Amino acid sequence: MITNLSDFWRPRLWPCPRWLFMAGGLALCLMAFFNILWPPVGSPAESLAAFLGLATVLTYGRGLRNSAALWLLLAALAVQVLSWGLGYMHHPQWVSDTPEVDRLAKLFIFIAIAWWLGGSTRNTLLVWGLALVGYLVATFTHGDGWQEWWRGLQGERVGFGIRNLQHGSMLFGVSLLGVVVFGPRWIGWPRVAAWRLASWLGVLLLCAVGIVIGQTRAVWLALALALPSLGLIWLVWQARHVGLARLRRRLLFAAGVVLITLTALLAAFHDTLGERLTTENQVIAEVLEGNLDNVPYSSVGIRIHTWVAAAQWIGDRPLVGWGGQGRSLVIDETPWLPEFVKQNFGHLHNFFIETWVAYGLLGLALMGALVIWIGRATWLAWRGGAMPGDMALFACGFFVYWVVVNQFESYLSFSTGVTVHNLIVGGLVTHYWRWCWLCASSSPRA
Repeated sequence: MITNLSDFWRPRLWPCPRWLFMAGGLALCLMAFFNILWPPVGSPAESLAAFLGLATVLTYGRGLRNSAALWLLLAALAVQVLSWGLGYMHHPQWVSDTPEVDRLAKLFIFIAIAWWLGGSTRNTLLVWGLALVGYLVATFTHGDGWQEWWRGLQGERVGFGIRNLQHGSMLFGVSLLGVVVFGPRWIGWPRVAAWRLASWLGVLLLCAVGIVIGQTRAVWLALALALPSLGLIWLVWQARHVGLARLRRRLLFAAGVVLITLTALLAAFHDTLGERLTTENQVIAEVLEGNLDNVPYSSVGIRIHTWVAAAQWIGDRPLVGWGGQGRSLVIDETPWLPEFVKQNFGHLHNFFIETWVAYGLLGLALMGALVIWIGRATWLAWRGGAMPGDMALFACGFFVYWVVVNQFESYLSFSTGVTVHNLIVGGLVTHYWRWCWLCASSSPRA
């Protein structure tokens, strides 16, 4: 029986006063549940969890505070200040009066999240589950609520009232990956409970429908790459360590769910899917033939033209970039971009290009180093037994998905993408820190 809040939030490995650990955990839970559902609560909770978490890591995190994550955070601050300082000398009219260090620094909130999770798989899944429930509720309360869902079922493209049409689809894509990978935990395999199975199938169908009616092709492409990758990795692992003959029930169950879901979606949304997939065929053909001047300013065409403009700006300052306002400069100060593009768009629909424009190769190298470190940390945590296999599998699928979707929309430049990034990376890094802590505790010196 759960008698107090501490039963919900345990265990923690590293030293920290219990009241502080509980306060940080509560702030993290509020952030996960409300950041999209109710930002006036979620945003302050995020700030509190981030500030207290970083301060606590620096105060109590002996061993962990030397983690590469904190050095990368320091490098991010240095890169942004350097880009701002050189920009202030070169083009002062286009930079702010003070450095804007939050653009990259906010991607390191995962440090605090990893601390508050305490190295616990249970805590991690609890926070991820709260984020999923909060988002699903938001799709029925934001925008036009039920009516928006109904319009989507009638073939209209909808965004569920989440920033714009792309962001709602992106969140459903992440949700679907989690629901698929953690499905066996959800339904209690192999002793499947009927109510667990029904709830899992309901959420799976809800996410799948949300992805279809969101009509974001980049999300479709990302899932078309991520889901088969997950299946292939899982099959190879199981074939080597379990044997496919012993997995007959699981394979039949998974194949049945996939077949039924795809058949239902194709039957219900055949026209919507076909129209959306063929809309930009001519634009793509012009791009493949190299006829960029003939590319119209459609959804894909605007991206192509702004990327070409960004390449010109990158060529002028490839190493340190143009500062935090770089993406806006490309749109506003490129003379050949049409006026309607300048009035309606303020970013480049590609986070990596935006980073290059703003902070040059230094910023791009920083992001690359962060990705490599997270990947290595995940691998070490899994190989060391500190991270469960399904979580490592989810990390692989999320990496593929996240890289693809951020090629076509700057999710990491907005609060929705930042929230997803920090919650998931925080959950992975906390297991790596758990592995580091246990290794240090078992060493002869310790």
